[in-house]
Amino acid sequence: MTNRGRVINTTEKSKEAFLAWRKLPAPARGEYIRKFGEALRARKEEVAQQITKEAKKIISEGEGEVQEVIDMCDFATGLSRQLYGLTMPSERPNHRLQEIWQPLGVVGCVTAFNFPVAVFGWNFCLAAVCGNSIIWKPSPHSESCAHLVKEIWDSIADDHKDLVLLSLGGNEAAIALAADEDVALFSATGSCEMGKALAPIVSKRLGRNLLELGGNNAAIVCPSADLDLTTKAITFSAAGTTGQRCTTLRRLFVHEDVYDEVTSRVKAAFKDLEIGDPMDRATQVGPLISEQSYDAMQAKLKSCKSKSLKVTGGERLSNVNGVFVAPAMVETNEHIEEMEDETFAPILYVMPYKHLADAIALQNSVKQGLSSSIFTNDVRESELFLSAEGSDCGIANVNIGTSGAEIGGAFGGEKDTGGGRESGSDSWKAYMRRTTATINYGSDLPLAQGVEFNDQ
Repeated sequence: MTNRGRVINTTEKSKEAFLAWRKLPAPARGEYIRKFGEALRARKEEVAQQITKEAKKIISEGEGEVQEVIDMCDFATGLSRQLYGLTMPSERPNHRLQEIWQPLGVVGCVTAFNFPVAVFGWNFCLAAVCGNSIIWKPSPHSESCAHLVKEIWDSIADDHKDLVLLSLGGNEAAIALAADEDVALFSATGSCEMGKALAPIVSKRLGRNLLELGGNNAAIVCPSADLDLTTKAITFSAAGTTGQRCTTLRRLFVHEDVYDEVTSRVKAAFKDLEIGDPMDRATQVGPLISEQSYDAMQAKLKSCKSKSLKVTGGERLSNVNGVFVAPAMVETNEHIEEMEDETFAPILYVMPYKHLADAIALQNSVKQGLSSSIFTNDVRESELFLSAEGSDCGIANVNIGTSGAEIGGAFGGEKDTGGGRESGSDSWKAYMRRTTATINYGSDLPLAQGVEFNDQ
């Protein structure tokens, strides 16, 4: 059977699951999600170890990822009683307007290797309490994680096991899911290139997209910044998950007055990082996911060296059983071509600036718009950064790094990052359709805008 044929077959099962699930009251759906969260709590360490095994994240990050799904279950359980619609006044006597939110149907969810469980959790928990079913296509790097999470859902799902179905495979499986007209919402997390390839397929059939794509994130360090805090934040944001987060810090703009001290501090912090076995709790940075990732990193560093830029770190380490690298820093006096695109590896480009407005303009100059940060103790600088003249990203942080979003806030970015929002705030609305109802509780039939249509 072709990938398309398998997806169509899976979609039929998912539609049947949806038709049964939508009949449950939303709080009842929330109770299932609460039980799912409890089941995840009971097997947290098992799931975390599987994440570390497949995604090669350090064990504390694996545990944190599972906890994120557990927290998302808590969030969604509460949300199941808060799927509010507005009631609006009508211009017509004895009428009112009401907004009603209804489930969409089948949600297709494509996730990436670097967060093999959390991104599914963001999508599934919201989709489920809103009344939808989900077909999950995980990364080929992390299919065992998907099977394990599916097993945990099945253990509490009663007759609703098919609410979560898996679609395995590579690019062809994702394309088939995007093309299926019975997939009401197509949610995809991955590179900008992936989004640009899949979004037109969904749009051609007038389907809905929810895209959370790549970042090329920047931070600005102002003269007043707390440099102890700043150094810690930069180090984690740039080197955490071996630079393989969509929110990883890629570009750093440092005021010329503190440039030398900041670069010196970060270099020292990079050098002191514990790099090795991700299962070892002393390890801070694990390996890259593949040799291809290493090759892409080295190609970018080679290009920088050919321009006589100062490159520190980036070498392959002698560790076995994985692709281990030292985080790299590239110092430049201008925004170079190599900084325009995201390389999924720990490369930090550092550039001095003189005026904050110039740093903000440089931050915003790339095609991606996911995450950003400013480090300052000056309220005017932070407020400018958060204003309409400031960061153009979906995430704008003050005295915090670019990585480490919380589930309470909507997660996603602008421009080539796709514009989608997952997780918190009112992200649930992406998984529902809106109905506007006009209710006449009188005996007359006045028309809107004073239109007269008298009986003859």
